[in-house]
Amino acid sequence: MNVSGSHLGIAFQIADDILNVEGDSRLMGKQTGSDVASGKVTYPTLLGLENAKAKLVEHVESAVAAIETFDSRALPLRVIARYIMERKS
Repeated sequence: MNVSGSHLGIAFQIADDILNVEGDSRLMGKQTGSDVASGKVTYPTLLGLENAKAKLVEHVESAVAAIETFDSRALPLRVIARYIMERKS
């Protein structure tokens, strides 16, 4: 996996973990807090919620920076990277 892909994968997992803490259960299709209830180790449990959010931004920015030299054809990748931070489900 390339550098950008690695950062995106980690960012997606962090975002998913954060949504499990503070997301809308109706949008997600599962109960919030289910990770903690089942004893899963998540980014928010390891780092705290605010630090997990900061780490999410860091990984998205690193993913976007890794494709910075690509032309406008990489725009969809940039949009996807930003979407990971903004998704609600």
